[in-house]
Amino acid sequence: MNFLTIGHRGVMGVEPENTLRSFIAAQAAGLDLIELDLHLSKDGALVVMHDADVARTTDGKGPIAEKTLAELRELDAGRGERIPVFEEVLDAVKAPLQAEIKDVAAARALAEVMHRRDLVGRVEVISFHDEAIAEIARLVPGVRTALVASRYGTDVVERATAAGATTLVLNIRRLTLEIVERAKKADLRIIGWVVNTQDDLRLVRALQLDGATTDYPEIKRTGRFTA
Repeated sequence: MNFLTIGHRGVMGVEPENTLRSFIAAQAAGLDLIELDLHLSKDGALVVMHDADVARTTDGKGPIAEKTLAELRELDAGRGERIPVFEEVLDAVKAPLQAEIKDVAAARALAEVMHRRDLVGRVEVISFHDEAIAEIARLVPGVRTALVASRYGTDVVERATAAGATTLVLNIRRLTLEIVERAKKADLRIIGWVVNTQDDLRLVRALQLDGATTDYPEIKRTGRFTA
């Protein structure tokens, strides 16, 4: 299988994260997949943002869940960009997507869109939360899922298997050869994140991971030459 390069919230190292501008740049750079984050607005829109609160990435403040889509649209998400909804990303780029969900409610909203737009082949659903993965798998038969983990031990392999995930997306700072070997025995793909330097890239290639999530498009160009 080819080594995959995944754009983290688009190419957040050079463009405002989780914006159409960032996603279009990731596609133009030739990244294999584009990762994004989903939350529900007060009125149930599936909006693309990492944090539960808008303060860090916009000129507003307060929880997404307490704002309507119209209110969210008024905010500047960086360089004049507006907070997109998931459907707008689907229309703006053609690349495969990794959609991260934070809870079961978001899983249900995403499932509706996936059925309506026949996205099983295009969208892999990822989450830190086992129950969210299990819920999307129940609602969308055949969906590809990945368990994301930042602080973890060898039990992360069993967690992924129990949730029905086929991929692990793991913080490279805690990654060990033992975990990689356990994952491979369980037939799980492993993606390393966040891979932003040549040293990071050398590590994930030495561990024979299946791919890397990066903030910078240059990783795509250099990845093929790094063993």
